[in-house]
Amino acid sequence: MFEDSPLIDPLPNVPLNQFPQSDELPEGCKVLDGLVDNGLCQVEYREATYVVRDTPSGPVARKLYVLVPSPADPLVARYPEGGYPCVVFCQGSAWHEQHLYNHFADHVWLAQRGYVVASVQYRESDIAPFPAQMQDFKTAIRYLRLHADELCLDPERIGAWGDSSGAHTVLLAAYTATGPTTTTAEGTVVELDTPTYAGTSAEVRCVVDWYGPTVFDQMNRYPSAQDHTAPTSPEGFVLGKRDVLGHPDWVAAASPISYVMPLDNLVLPPTLIMHGDRDQLVSFNQSVRLYRALRDAGQNVTFYKVAGANHGRAGFRCARALEVVEQFLRAYL
Repeated sequence: MFEDSPLIDPLPNVPLNQFPQSDELPEGCKVLDGLVDNGLCQVEYREATYVVRDTPSGPVARKLYVLVPSPADPLVARYPEGGYPCVVFCQGSAWHEQHLYNHFADHVWLAQRGYVVASVQYRESDIAPFPAQMQDFKTAIRYLRLHADELCLDPERIGAWGDSSGAHTVLLAAYTATGPTTTTAEGTVVELDTPTYAGTSAEVRCVVDWYGPTVFDQMNRYPSAQDHTAPTSPEGFVLGKRDVLGHPDWVAAASPISYVMPLDNLVLPPTLIMHGDRDQLVSFNQSVRLYRALRDAGQNVTFYKVAGANHGRAGFRCARALEVVEQFLRAYL
């Protein structure tokens, strides 16, 4: 039975280290002593519709799933002047419908360390072919800049990260951020952007490529668990259900390598490439080609070969891989 204690007034302004410590210890109660919190931020989850696009089957809303270091956490939140750096992630899906929670644990890990992490839903190739995915990613970046204050992010410190087809998307978006169209050697005009939120920059300060395709017509030259050239292949499907080898103009327009220029002509965002040497879907050579192109052009590129890793597993789902990403982001954001 408890004896009633006298009522006391609230103590709302007492610092934590001066707040009264209870000396109660009922029989059988165990004590955990000497523990120190890890200093990581609590995280808030938010959703936003960043654009509504017209498609042949009607309008579709595209969403952002956003993790924000909690400003309501008085113990560990570190709200920097100007806002948190922001990482905009694109989930790979072979350009079909995305499962946006595949890397949710990784995003929480990063948000706890002081980053706003926004995951972008793009128009899948089933309803809109290339360049819709790249267009959507740029629109999402512009939306984030326009809503920087409410999302606690610094609009001047935005980076991009994607895996697989998501990496292909972020590379294209990062390397074409200032170009509205491109014309292929065969005369095909490709709209690299849309007028949505015109006047707001879609540029990023750095880009992380996890095992992304970089040049479609070379993919079947290396071991793979699937075909990459037929109109029904992921690559053919995203090109508008075209035969990959029969449409070099579309392949060129959709290849990030096509937009790599010498440093004197265009400074591209610093790029981190990570790729497993046992990737069964996107061959390691795809990243080798991009790395060599960037290096030969004098651009800023870092390349990690993840020994024994396949397509996003056996090496990528670990703290060491995330630490490499976070170190790179810290250097450029």
